[in-house]
Amino acid sequence: MHKNNFQNTESHSIANWQIIAMMLVTVVVWAFAFPFIKIGLRELSFINLTIMRFFIASIGFIAILVIRSKKLSKLQKQDIPSIFVLGFCGVIIYHFGLNYGEQYISAGTASLIITTIPIFIVILSYFFLDERLTKRKTSGIFAALIGVVIISIWGTEDNSIEIIYMFGALTVLISAVMGAVYTVAGKKLLNRYTPLSLTIYTMLLGSFGLAPFVLVNNSFLREVANMSIYTWFAIVFLGLFSTVLGYIIWYVALEKREASELSIYLYMIPVVSTIISYFLFDDKITPLFILGGLLVITGLVMVNKK
Repeated sequence: MHKNNFQNTESHSIANWQIIAMMLVTVVVWAFAFPFIKIGLRELSFINLTIMRFFIASIGFIAILVIRSKKLSKLQKQDIPSIFVLGFCGVIIYHFGLNYGEQYISAGTASLIITTIPIFIVILSYFFLDERLTKRKTSGIFAALIGVVIISIWGTEDNSIEIIYMFGALTVLISAVMGAVYTVAGKKLLNRYTPLSLTIYTMLLGSFGLAPFVLVNNSFLREVANMSIYTWFAIVFLGLFSTVLGYIIWYVALEKREASELSIYLYMIPVVSTIISYFLFDDKITPLFILGGLLVITGLVMVNKK
């Protein structure tokens, strides 16, 4: 989920109801990603789940690259190493951390922690892009981070798994940091690429970086061969809907509206994901989990508010 203030001269050529519909679809496909990761992890390791998700996603991105090649920014050779590094952060490290963490924490908890990506974007932008850090943004950062601590330590009723739960939360937090690194590091490239073009190139080059994990992974073929229909459905949804469709709709919407206007919809993702997780897995929603979640969302609103 990476934000960019990209907007063209056709910003008013689409009706508000269409923007709302597009963003609601984005919220749904991104919210379902977290519980569907849990489903995929029943039969796949966190590495193999990442490989299969981006195998499916790469097919979709290659199709877009072929069909829409004339409307996408041309990939420049000198940018390939930089874009590969972005892909390494945004595909490999991000999804390894998220998938590993979801072995031990709920989908709702993971979605709340990932939602803090804008918080880390603000922090990194302050240090590396010399962007201003106001008192309101600083307060929002502290509120969100306190919320993450609360849901990471006291977000579950099962005290016997507290240490493992906290470690899982930590790896997902690392993913959130990597998501922020991806966004901040990619800002300079946005001078030469549209957000959608950069996303496609980053996802494809990052997916190529998964190839060594297939070659040295003895369990990959065995796990894929034994995947049930439920796991296949989860993988296809994660690859085509949560990854390809979600990012396409997001960037099409960004061409019509400002990111600050659209970001309010993203606050719905952890709420929807937690509700889905509750019905699918009977995950408990504790009072401290709710408190932590409210602090995270409050912090995000404070950071993103103009």
